[in-house]
Amino acid sequence: MANATHNTGRRSGGSAWASGGVVFAGVLMLIEGLFGVFNGIAAIAKDDVYAAVGDYVFKFSLTSWGWIHLILGILLALTGLGILRGAAWARGLGVGLATLAVILQFIWLPYHPLWAIISIVIGVFVIWALCTDHGRASSV
Repeated sequence: MANATHNTGRRSGGSAWASGGVVFAGVLMLIEGLFGVFNGIAAIAKDDVYAAVGDYVFKFSLTSWGWIHLILGILLALTGLGILRGAAWARGLGVGLATLAVILQFIWLPYHPLWAIISIVIGVFVIWALCTDHGRASSV
């Protein structure tokens, strides 16, 4: 038990990584949310911003995708702020929204492949960081 937390309040090395990861996850969610808002506005404002995809299984109009990205982006940004403030509600909601964002980015792959892959990686990191740190105080 050399690596366990004792009553001194010190955490193990792995927990310190996870705690720092939570702060970084909050920042990433905030940035991902802002980019989602910008993607949504671009897709709503003009349908020819993104390349047209032929017969794709998950076919939505780009305006529909724009609204999806806009709403999810706002929710991600607000949840990221909640995580940075240490709100208890933000951790569970962050995991759920990051999971939803990963699924939607996978569906969005044909429209914007590079950014979708980057967003998927960010989402997986956010999920990991929020699920692994159990010792962070929620009164920050």
